[in-house]
Amino acid sequence: MVETENGIVSRQSQHSVDETVMRLENLLQAKGVTLFALVDHSGEAQKAGMQMPPTKLLIFGNPAGGTPVMLAAPSIAIDLPLKILVSEDSEGAVWLSWNSPEYLQQRHGVPADLVKNIAVAAALAENAGDD
Repeated sequence: MVETENGIVSRQSQHSVDETVMRLENLLQAKGVTLFALVDHSGEAQKAGMQMPPTKLLIFGNPAGGTPVMLAAPSIAIDLPLKILVSEDSEGAVWLSWNSPEYLQQRHGVPADLVKNIAVAAALAENAGDD
């Protein structure tokens, strides 16, 4: 797992972008988490006559978990719902990337007891990316 200074955490997937996305969708459904949107950046680029490696963004959340966080730290609404980016790099490796909950906590002043509500992306990424 790699964490950057700007709060983005990445881990490599053992699957293709499409397989990783499918695994994430299944995990979200099994946990009762709403998938609000799936943005196919590379598909949209292709429609515009441009090429980019497979890149998809899942936007997901659970209002029962997110609402208390937004009530305590209203500015976090700009970063919620949570997101996981699934992308292929120039070497063909597939990566899952998300905002670190610690970064979001610091950025928005989220109370420590609510960080768990925004910390689900790491577990989802680990389960989706492994064999």
